[in-house]
Amino acid sequence: MLAPLTPVAVLGASGYTGGELVRLLLGHPSAELVYLGANESAGKTLGEVHPYLAGATGLTLESLDPAAAAGRAEVAFCSLPHGASAVLAPALLDAGVRVVDLAGDFRLPADAYPPWYGFDHPASAWLEKAVYGLPELFAAQIAAADLVANPGCYPTVAALGLAPLVGVELIGPGSILVDGKTGLSGAGKSPTDATIYAATEESVRPYRFPKHQHTPEIERALELATGVLARVSFVPHLVPAVRGVLITSYAPLSDGATTESLTACLAAAYAEKPFVRVQPPGGMVDTKRTRGSNLIELQAVADLRTGTAIVAGALDNLVKGAAGQAIQNFNLMTGVDETAGLPTTAVYP
Repeated sequence: MLAPLTPVAVLGASGYTGGELVRLLLGHPSAELVYLGANESAGKTLGEVHPYLAGATGLTLESLDPAAAAGRAEVAFCSLPHGASAVLAPALLDAGVRVVDLAGDFRLPADAYPPWYGFDHPASAWLEKAVYGLPELFAAQIAAADLVANPGCYPTVAALGLAPLVGVELIGPGSILVDGKTGLSGAGKSPTDATIYAATEESVRPYRFPKHQHTPEIERALELATGVLARVSFVPHLVPAVRGVLITSYAPLSDGATTESLTACLAAAYAEKPFVRVQPPGGMVDTKRTRGSNLIELQAVADLRTGTAIVAGALDNLVKGAAGQAIQNFNLMTGVDETAGLPTTAVYP
């Protein structure tokens, strides 16, 4: 006998991440899309907004209305600009709807929002109830949560690569350097002078450092996972690609640690995790091998000459870095198989 479908809403269905949520949920065996919310695209069919989803007939985007979503859905995905979920999500939660928020609105303590996001948090009481939604590290808490703060794409890679090594003291937490590179879809659907083809083709450039909002999120994720207070210097870069995130982290190497021990630690930590692929010594991560999948690739190398651990990771920023991870959290919250509806093979070449 088939289990009943869970009615779900997507608020912010018109963007790249919202479209990816809809694409994956349309094929999910335990979810039923009952509400798609947007602002400027309200009244348009799904196919008009996302032509690649034109085969999904009968779905039309509506104005963003938490009351309407709450009247139909049991779980809501908020795929909205930073600051919007903090205003809309409490109404959903108060109505008994469980929420997975894909923005940064519930990832940090209240006092971090003015310096890192530029606003005072309007729903600080919910920050204490939110669970950080990194399934490989916090699955038990996620399963019982009403509000899950879906991690950012950069922090997902950095935290999964570093946390096991910090936890067993193979690397030190002080002065961790994190270099990030992302494709254009991470900047959102609306074009700007910085993201148009003429500006990005053949261009690699850093942006928004040292004040990128993922800096405190990486630090908090590591502290939540290990209890160790880490300090991170994070520099992101925009590269001429559509999808993909590559992180290379540099941390102090503990005495006696080797490439083999670093790799063995990651392999043991994620042996039962279906979406983590640890490369053997000598193997190299590749964003292309994760494209379209919910997989993350990790590798670790001990540079004995400089006493540095180098930890690299790659994922698809729209899937494991956003929509796929949100659905992975949804699976845990609703008690279905963690892999339900999520691809584990990449689109290649």
